[in-house]
Amino acid sequence: MTYPRRRAFWKRTQRVLNFDETRFLRIQSGAVGLAEAIDDVVGEALAAGVSNLHFVGTGGVAILLEPAAQLLRSRSSVPVFNDRLAETMAAGSANLNERSLVFLASLSGTTKESVAFLPYAKARGARVVALVGHPDSPLGRDADRTLVNFAADDTSSESFYIQTLFIALSVLRGRNELGELGDYATLLAGMRAAPQALLSLKRAIEPTAEELAHVIGGRDWHIFTGAGNVWPEAHYYAMCILEEMQWIRTRPVHASDFFHGALELVEAGVSVVLFKGEDSSRPLAERVERFVPAVGGSLTVLDTAHYATPGFSPRLRGLLAPALVATLLERVSAHLEVLRKHPLTTRRYYRRVEY
Repeated sequence: MTYPRRRAFWKRTQRVLNFDETRFLRIQSGAVGLAEAIDDVVGEALAAGVSNLHFVGTGGVAILLEPAAQLLRSRSSVPVFNDRLAETMAAGSANLNERSLVFLASLSGTTKESVAFLPYAKARGARVVALVGHPDSPLGRDADRTLVNFAADDTSSESFYIQTLFIALSVLRGRNELGELGDYATLLAGMRAAPQALLSLKRAIEPTAEELAHVIGGRDWHIFTGAGNVWPEAHYYAMCILEEMQWIRTRPVHASDFFHGALELVEAGVSVVLFKGEDSSRPLAERVERFVPAVGGSLTVLDTAHYATPGFSPRLRGLLAPALVATLLERVSAHLEVLRKHPLTTRRYYRRVEY
């Protein structure tokens, strides 16, 4: 099945379940409002001779940084790294040095591995920019520069996607590598429409969000897949929301790897959830879309192309597809926790026990 599926009885005045519209707009507007500060940070670093970039965090937030790193790797000649923090500290990195600009993200600013990484990176001469929700936190206080936008877990994905897209675009502009992406000022003007555009997606999916929650909550496990800049959101949602917050087993797999292992798991009754974005990797997702029903699997597709975003150009829609998917999925999660009587804040082990 493909979403959205329309229900004629739904009216736009229907309440959106467990959703604070004012808070959502404030947080996403805060992310957009960091554009100038981000431009200053990037401009200063490039002028100082920074020659490589690192987008890092711990766990789920590290995944949210991947689309920006991916965009830069595809369009810029500057080396970009998004290695795992714990592994970097264990094994070292010849690419983390005095010519590195590090973007270190942690919503709380207190994540154990990220806090440990900050002095590790600074000791190697790297400039560290913290992306946090709380300025009075270890990362907020001790980074070389701090960019602050308060957010809660249910709003942080879009916020980080927006902030890091600004970073990538600013780097591309500073290095004269924007190319066919167009004029930076035009992209920036379009981004100012993001909070209202994302809000419109909340309203658009609400009629079918409960139905999709039943699909996800009604199975023991799922294969989640996608390609391009929406693949990280497929990985993030499967790992951080369904596994961590709902204890639902998942198998996240990139669409380009789907036919090297995961395809043999697909048979009648096996659920495959596919996210489709609007970049050049869309044909990889379409290959999965053709295959799964042909062998009897149960396919659910969430396609950003099915949702209108007032104020966005087609180019900007493609760049912001991860935020579009995250916005849609938050509505599904809101229904899922009610359906399963399992609040998203419930944990057994995460930040509950030592590990």
